[in-house]
Amino acid sequence: MKLIHLSDLHLGKRVNEFSMLEDQEYILTQILRIVRAERPDAVLIAGDVYDKSSPSAEAVRLFDDFLYELSCAAREIFVVSGNHDSPERIAFGGRLMDRQGVRLCPVYAGEVTSATMEDGYGPVHIYMLPFLKPAHVRRYFPEERIESYTDALRLALSGTPREPEERNVLIAHQFVAGALRTDSEEISVGGSDQVDVSVFDRFDYVALGHLHGAQSAGRDTVRYCGTPLKYSFSEAKHEKSVTVAELAEKGSVSIRTVPLVPRRDLREIRGTYMEVTAREFYEGSATDDYLHITLTDEEDVPDAVGRLRAVYPNLMKLDYDNRRTRAGVVLDGGGEVRRRTPLSLLEEFYEKQNNRPMSEEQERYAQGLIREIWEGDA
Repeated sequence: MKLIHLSDLHLGKRVNEFSMLEDQEYILTQILRIVRAERPDAVLIAGDVYDKSSPSAEAVRLFDDFLYELSCAAREIFVVSGNHDSPERIAFGGRLMDRQGVRLCPVYAGEVTSATMEDGYGPVHIYMLPFLKPAHVRRYFPEERIESYTDALRLALSGTPREPEERNVLIAHQFVAGALRTDSEEISVGGSDQVDVSVFDRFDYVALGHLHGAQSAGRDTVRYCGTPLKYSFSEAKHEKSVTVAELAEKGSVSIRTVPLVPRRDLREIRGTYMEVTAREFYEGSATDDYLHITLTDEEDVPDAVGRLRAVYPNLMKLDYDNRRTRAGVVLDGGGEVRRRTPLSLLEEFYEKQNNRPMSEEQERYAQGLIREIWEGDA
């Protein structure tokens, strides 16, 4: 049985205030060509369909078109919700869509939904698990002791697979301990959202979503397929792809990837202003790519962003790497050197993690916390 594994479409996402909808439409069209060429038995979408729990009308329309075209190219489609999705919105109309082979994971209510497909080797049971936190599981098992994500997932999956001697596939959206994260993912303090890979031991293939880099977690058949597009500069060196998993007899699973080529790449370049704007530097390269440019000039270049965008219209981020920045100091408006304040460091960290600046309310709250901490240390 051939399965195509997708996840983390993040439809409607903005990266450094640039809308990615046009790029997402382009890459979904490419994915559809791959699906038509591969002719899979099922397409598995492992969560984070949207970037927000209340997606824009444009994002919903894009997914609606994609889902319809997928339904014409594959026997079955399975969709679970991720931490960015509203599980209720993803589940809407699921009972009607089941008749067309589009299986939308219902909101978790104490049990794991499954469906069974058949091929020449017999049945394949596909289990659908939306993104879960311990609180979701405690609601249905109040008498059980659930202290971690591993406890929650182990309990949620207890009793599955129901036919362990047959082939079983799980679609889930969680962070497996030991896997590698990127800057564009939501991070829990201290890694408290980690799940031990042993909770998936009885499944032949686990189609995971949540992490943006394609990788295996613990064993080859527990796999993240990664995002179809790069959503942060920490992903600049990623090679995005579609994962194809083929199940033969019990215990036999082969995995391969099909590369994806974006309309615009997301890249990092560095050099002096004169170097990066020299014709021989950019000639032959895609100047409309999304770029993070690091200038190595010792002095700030006046109106650098505006001047660079004359050459690179999709410049997303500009910074400097020189003696001043390596010393950890910045120049104020009068040219005097000053140390970075704790609030400015926190603001920079927040923006890198969330692709947007802190709001005024968040700044006031952070400043109050900093003041309390310093007063407590005095």
